[in-house]
Amino acid sequence: MLRTGLDRLLAEPEVLGGRCYGLLAHAASVTAEMEPIHLALARRAPAPPVLLLAPEHGFHGVEQDMVPAAESRDAWTDIPIESLYGDSEESLAPDPAVFAGIDLLLIDLQDVGARYYTYAASAVWAAQAAVAAGREVWLLDRPNPLGGEVVEGNLRQPGYESFVGAFSLPVRHGLTLAELVLLEAERGGWNDGIATWRLDGWRRSMLWPELGRPWVAPSPNIPRFETALVYPGACLVEGTVLSEGRGTTRPFELVGGPGVDPPQLADRLTQLRLDGVRFTPVYFRPQAQKHAGELCGGVQMHVTGPAAFRPYRAGVELLTVLHEVAGEAFGWRAEPYEFVADRPAVDLLSGDRALRRALDGKGGMAAWLDSWQADEESFRRERRGILLYDEESP
Repeated sequence: MLRTGLDRLLAEPEVLGGRCYGLLAHAASVTAEMEPIHLALARRAPAPPVLLLAPEHGFHGVEQDMVPAAESRDAWTDIPIESLYGDSEESLAPDPAVFAGIDLLLIDLQDVGARYYTYAASAVWAAQAAVAAGREVWLLDRPNPLGGEVVEGNLRQPGYESFVGAFSLPVRHGLTLAELVLLEAERGGWNDGIATWRLDGWRRSMLWPELGRPWVAPSPNIPRFETALVYPGACLVEGTVLSEGRGTTRPFELVGGPGVDPPQLADRLTQLRLDGVRFTPVYFRPQAQKHAGELCGGVQMHVTGPAAFRPYRAGVELLTVLHEVAGEAFGWRAEPYEFVADRPAVDLLSGDRALRRALDGKGGMAAWLDSWQADEESFRRERRGILLYDEESP
């Protein structure tokens, strides 16, 4: 039976006796009984948290992407909420003053295992700030929904740092969030004062359906596990003017745009015979965000073999085919992206300019794809020193 770090903490809540603590969490931070973390702590710990820190989308996960989450008070407990996602890059890390009233920070966030997902940056930067302020940090670990074995993709290169690429990781890193924080703490030399509440009953080979737990959306556009499966690849479409399915009931599973021919796109993708995925030609009409109210042609991705599916490679192939068949409907996103205006969004997502230049005919795609293997092997070697859960023998 799986027990998260939170479940283990709540089995011995007396350890919080006498502590004045803050909590970085969100709507997916729930107990095995599906109780929100701050309510469970208020009911079962000697005292409730005195401060709630909220990542992107807000503490209750109601804000859309790139929408500032305002500071407020929790309606259920009246605990003050400090937002870590405002209207500027400076808002993404906590002001040291927020730690004035606490001696301990608990961090419990459900990640989805992709470099772009911003909760990793929020967790690392909050932990680093707390340690710098002389506070303890307890990491309440949760499973990586995509498992902990597969590492896929290129490392983010220097010069492409951003909220969606804060760390030098492959796109699919195969770490739990606690492991990711420990890796960055080791890299930065600030790992004193960090304690980890590990998972019980989790193996690196496990995907989410094997855990026996309901899926709670960690953010508004990852409503189900199937969405998380395709996200590491389909998120690349955010770097274009085409729709990644936001504003529909199947974000990231639907991609396309006005003027795209669905059968042509689906046929071209099907001819690639990518492992573990099938493509259905579809029309869809986003109700918000890109192309809101417009009829979009595209495909829906269906993951038929999660263990064999390589989402990042599938996303690169999807972008390549879209670039070829969409014609004038294709273009690169030019608007500022996660507070960055001087580098294209697709470069921030891919962690390099190589993908964009290859699709624009200015570089070699094959050489960039071949470079992934060295990056993956290098990262595997580096991460061995911080893994909390053993790698399984093949």
